[in-house]
Amino acid sequence: MMNRLIAHVDMDAFYASVEQHDHPELKGRPVIVGGPQQRGVVCAASYEARRFGVRSAMPMYEARRCCPDGLYLPVRMPRYREVSAAVFRCFAEFTPLIEGLSLDEAFLDLSAAPQSAYALELGRAIKIRIRTRTGLTASVGLGPNKLIAKIASEKSKPDGLLHVPAERAQETLDPLPVTALWGIGPRSGASLERAGIRTLRELRLAPEPLLAALFGSQARFFQALAGGCDERPVGGDTHERSVSQETTFARDLSDWRALAGELRPLTEGLCASLRRHNLRPHTLVLKLRTADFRRHTRQRRFAPPDNAFAVLWPLAETLLRDWLREKPDRPLRLIGVGARDFAHADQLALFEESRTSNRRLEAAVDAVRQRFGDGKLARGMPSRME
Repeated sequence: MMNRLIAHVDMDAFYASVEQHDHPELKGRPVIVGGPQQRGVVCAASYEARRFGVRSAMPMYEARRCCPDGLYLPVRMPRYREVSAAVFRCFAEFTPLIEGLSLDEAFLDLSAAPQSAYALELGRAIKIRIRTRTGLTASVGLGPNKLIAKIASEKSKPDGLLHVPAERAQETLDPLPVTALWGIGPRSGASLERAGIRTLRELRLAPEPLLAALFGSQARFFQALAGGCDERPVGGDTHERSVSQETTFARDLSDWRALAGELRPLTEGLCASLRRHNLRPHTLVLKLRTADFRRHTRQRRFAPPDNAFAVLWPLAETLLRDWLREKPDRPLRLIGVGARDFAHADQLALFEESRTSNRRLEAAVDAVRQRFGDGKLARGMPSRME
């Protein structure tokens, strides 16, 4: 393993914790943040609510059955983005090498930090900085690579701190189930179990021909992870990542103006997130779910890569118009917009001189919203579908 110190920082029950912080009377009570009424899903549940079996991504009607006396609150995405920005500013005070996974989760490469010889002290300093600035708690896992760091943070939740040094990595990994690894979900885990492989130790020691039959060309990759080998850099693999925003409606929608009114702020939020993480995509994706719960996507690749609203909104708008023309009688219950296929730094340099005025405008919009809140500045809406 490389001589690195990687941190995985995960905010505890982020949306629910923000609500409890902003409304102290909610502290100690089961708080569930999610989609509108019965149709949405749980976005976050406080630890008090989790005791009743409520968990993220659970349908709201099921959450209400598990916890009928819970406090059910709507999603306040502008507020969560504001707090997330404060958290990421804390990260930047420790290292410039940050890989954001979501609003409330990130990897940090702390190898060059002055205190890196004292991993626990450094992790504790990050937790204190976040709590001082936001009033919220975070769980921090530290290790020699991203895999170990993430497992350490998961083992320490909530409000935890755990350092797993390289010499203890294998003993930490070996007893874990195979589903602890990225890319091994319940279905793959069941296939491995049928082959007699349940733990990471069994995966690490399994014969190569057996793993090749199960994983194909990925066999060595997963066996290396089971052995604690993870050379992925923090901030790397951006081509495999995606960023998205979505919302579930209180009632099914099929009208152009109503749908565009939902999609436009989602696109603005997507652009703000991309700019915050300095990501410029080549592909925009429109995500749709119809009233019969079927998922549909439409996508458009473009060049040069960009994260400006002036570039991405016309693409999102066109994809939505095309869908409505193709499926005029298919009401939607969910709409979302995402971006992927991010450009490398050398690609970005080729296009840096273009769209300068757009970038200045977007920076000004971000600055206003960061200071006064997302609701203080809004763009105009088109009057009709042409």
